[in-house]
Amino acid sequence: GTTKTRTTTPTAMSAAVEAQEINPGQAAHQEEDTSRSALDLDLLVKHGITKTDINKFKEAGFHTVMSVQMCVDKNLLAVKGITEKKLADVKKACAKEHGIGFITGTEHLQQRAKVNRITTGVKDVDALLGGGIESQAITEIYGEFRTGKTQFVHTVCVTSMLGKAEGGAEGKVIVIDTEGTFRSEKIKPIAERFGVDPDDVLNNLYICKAYNSDHQHQCLKDLGALLLEDGPFSLIVVDSMTALLRVDYVGRGELSSRQQLLGQMMSRLIKLANEYNIGVLITNQVMSNPDGGMTFVSDPKKAVGGHVLAHASTVRLEFKKGRGDCRICKVVDHPSMPEGEATFQLAESGIKDAEG
Repeated sequence: GTTKTRTTTPTAMSAAVEAQEINPGQAAHQEEDTSRSALDLDLLVKHGITKTDINKFKEAGFHTVMSVQMCVDKNLLAVKGITEKKLADVKKACAKEHGIGFITGTEHLQQRAKVNRITTGVKDVDALLGGGIESQAITEIYGEFRTGKTQFVHTVCVTSMLGKAEGGAEGKVIVIDTEGTFRSEKIKPIAERFGVDPDDVLNNLYICKAYNSDHQHQCLKDLGALLLEDGPFSLIVVDSMTALLRVDYVGRGELSSRQQLLGQMMSRLIKLANEYNIGVLITNQVMSNPDGGMTFVSDPKKAVGGHVLAHASTVRLEFKKGRGDCRICKVVDHPSMPEGEATFQLAESGIKDAEG
């Protein structure tokens, strides 16, 4: 018999919403929920900012009110044709549209209630993460080769498009592939496993292959326009975050420059995650620890990126090899969950619960 698939991807969902009648109260609630990510910079026209100046900001990669508010003045003044007086006027106009001052703990709790948790497809790993991959956060997974990092990425690309009742976030996905390991053909068996149309998943998947670290940085800069115009999105994936940096910046002499660029890219990602309420999933490589031969060092391998990446990541997960197709996911750092381990299994249909 044939397997029936149901469509829960954004294109189908929007059609379903159009077919249903939404009462005014429900519509107002939905508008309130999305208002944080819908503040186009064009709104500043009503506060006296010229369309020409707004376009200058957009050409420089600032497409929303929050993107301007989150950036330091020296970078905003680097925008061609923007003077200190013009910038002061723009910032005042932004403050009228969206306040970024102090809020009460109650208001903060209400904001946290909007956080989505995307299932990984493995019950034990979801439990380890408190429900799954969080939005408004950067989740980093690191481990040596063949530990299931890219397979994990392929699986979450599909699950993030599921309905919220099924553990998804009902949004499109962006993948920045720096290692050339993303395979769109892998999406079909994973989509069929979760009962969604593979073609709909692929149509809502945006993939960019980065060839060097500057290209990778530019891809992140260009995300603002894509997120605003083609949304809603639920996940940004960078696989991997450090591969190109390791090639382009060699030796201790270039270490400082490499870490500065890495810090800028991580800062860009967390700002986008907060502004659009989306999850960020990055993979990372490991390197041999020179102290690995010493008896008190339990693991001779450590993640690339140093303290810059460690502090910028909200959640850190280490993947290790297990028996056969089994892999171990260990929570190294999580703001609200204790350290722990869970086992999952690699399969053609993505990562799944370990058998036995």
